[in-house]
Amino acid sequence: MLDLTSTLQQKLDQRATTFCHCWRIATNDGRVLGFTDHDRDLSFNGVTFRANTSLSASEAESSLGLAATTTEAAGALSDDSLSESDLLNGVYDGASVEIWLVDWTNSDDRTLLDIASIGEVRRGEHAFSAELRSNAHFFDQPQGRTFQRGCSADLGDARCKVNLAACSIAGVVVASAGGVVTVDLANAEPTGFFTGGVLRFSSGSNAGAKFVVKSHRLEAGLRGSIELWTPPAGEIAAGDAVLLTAGCDKTPATCWNKFANIANFRGFPHMPGNDRVIAYPGSRQPAMDGGSLFR
Repeated sequence: MLDLTSTLQQKLDQRATTFCHCWRIATNDGRVLGFTDHDRDLSFNGVTFRANTSLSASEAESSLGLAATTTEAAGALSDDSLSESDLLNGVYDGASVEIWLVDWTNSDDRTLLDIASIGEVRRGEHAFSAELRSNAHFFDQPQGRTFQRGCSADLGDARCKVNLAACSIAGVVVASAGGVVTVDLANAEPTGFFTGGVLRFSSGSNAGAKFVVKSHRLEAGLRGSIELWTPPAGEIAAGDAVLLTAGCDKTPATCWNKFANIANFRGFPHMPGNDRVIAYPGSRQPAMDGGSLFR
């Protein structure tokens, strides 16, 4: 339910209103940006909301209950603070968005319409669109441990406890073509070592951006061929510094052989699968007496 002041309600009841929308975006790296669909800048709560950014929002519906709702913000890349490279490099992924209804004649008359998070970002030929997910979508996230064969931890997190610095290697870009980046590494690692891992740019036009590695192949000497799932927004130039972190397929074999970390494996590799669930007793089958399947 919206918290409306008496003056704000009176203005809403009039035939002609003086309202506009303002968006306050807080990114994960600490930046705060403000945009408005009004024709001049507005300021409140210590944020200047920039006009002439061509940012607009689609129709949104809300309802009672915990069901997650989505809307969309679309616009042209016409503001200096909203760059194409930041959008494509994931700077705004998961950013918090406050949507305000503001009387542009008196910005003290305003109300907070919604708080959302930026989900999928799509880019067209001349504009972009960003999905805005209501905070109810956090209720869709898995909570606690789940029974699954693969590890439920992420490499290097508090449950995994692997030291990421020990399985990360610095390198320098030699060439880039066709979505494949050729890198000279400080140490040689076998083919596939970085598959599923992360490549982070330390310098160049993509500095700070990180990307998931699709495949890794060891070439002659210390040189590696890295294919990324998504291309960077900026140009990849020879001499760009990168940091490659090993990939993990979350299997017990990888945890044991690659990281020597089986004591912290967070999966259940011996959990019976569907083949055991639908199995039936037979003379040539192991006894189904509730005992161990691995004795």
